[in-house]
Amino acid sequence: MLKTTINFSKPISTLESSDALSQILNSIGISGCLLLKEEYCSPWAVSVPQSSQLNILLNTSKNIRVATFHLVERGQIHLKFDDDNDYLIEAGEMVVCFSGLGHILYQGKSQIITSFQDIMAGTDNIFKPDKNKKESSTSLVCGVFLLHDTRLNPLLAALPQILKLNVTKPSDYPRLNGVINLMVQEFKNQTVGNSYVIERYLEILCAETIRAYVDSLPEQATGWLSALKDPIIGRTIEAIHLNPKFNWTVKALAQTVAMSPSRFAARFVATVGEPPMNYVTKWRMYTAGKELKSKRSDSIDQIAHDVGYKSMASFSRAFKRHMGLSPAAWRSAQ
Repeated sequence: MLKTTINFSKPISTLESSDALSQILNSIGISGCLLLKEEYCSPWAVSVPQSSQLNILLNTSKNIRVATFHLVERGQIHLKFDDDNDYLIEAGEMVVCFSGLGHILYQGKSQIITSFQDIMAGTDNIFKPDKNKKESSTSLVCGVFLLHDTRLNPLLAALPQILKLNVTKPSDYPRLNGVINLMVQEFKNQTVGNSYVIERYLEILCAETIRAYVDSLPEQATGWLSALKDPIIGRTIEAIHLNPKFNWTVKALAQTVAMSPSRFAARFVATVGEPPMNYVTKWRMYTAGKELKSKRSDSIDQIAHDVGYKSMASFSRAFKRHMGLSPAAWRSAQ
């Protein structure tokens, strides 16, 4: 187990990109921690609480989604979730719990369940194998991705609650495989600058996991992530993200891709799953929520203008409808 102070780094600012997935990954502010690299001898069990409880344990904001991940280096494990779904994860596979659901990692029928709180406190591993059982034991790498500003973020809604990937075959996911190998080696070496480098690898690991999932989507798939690969709809999503204050209409969006408004609207709904102007409003509210938190010196009137509203009243109504609080109350709560 990595016994060190857990530092959550702010994402590195990059030049504004026209790539919608890059925009979202940058806006969601990924950070993370590698919490455990351990071996277990069957039978054993470890309980991991849901995201809201992990927020307390990791001393993070309640608005952050804590997505745990588990990489099986050797052996196999079962994951049983609070909704009673049970998944088998075998050697070479990685599972990411984007849902934030609580779960139990186990193998065999153990009468004792070690809590995540005990692991965080550095309690000795009571399931550690002796030399004779080492080869038949399970080796795990576990950690968390911290996803910031997730309210109304289309990425989180588009990801599966539980994502399982075979990550050890370079031919399947070469980038993902390379990042994991680098991260595991860095974890083993424990050299100067080790913690900083592992945190950077974790940011990349989360992004590459998402990219691997996008690559695996079939051509006939629908939804926000599939829409990014659509040459027509992907371009309009990028345009909305880059310039939310523009006076967008269905006609204006259709003009960016040289389509008739009716054909464009039908294609957008079929691909994304909602009308284009609904998406525009949600993105404006998401952007406004981030700016209310980060641009404390800007007035609410200015932020309303920044996301395309000339009327403060209409902005406040839309914001409260989507975010559950008035702009002023949201800013105070942040």
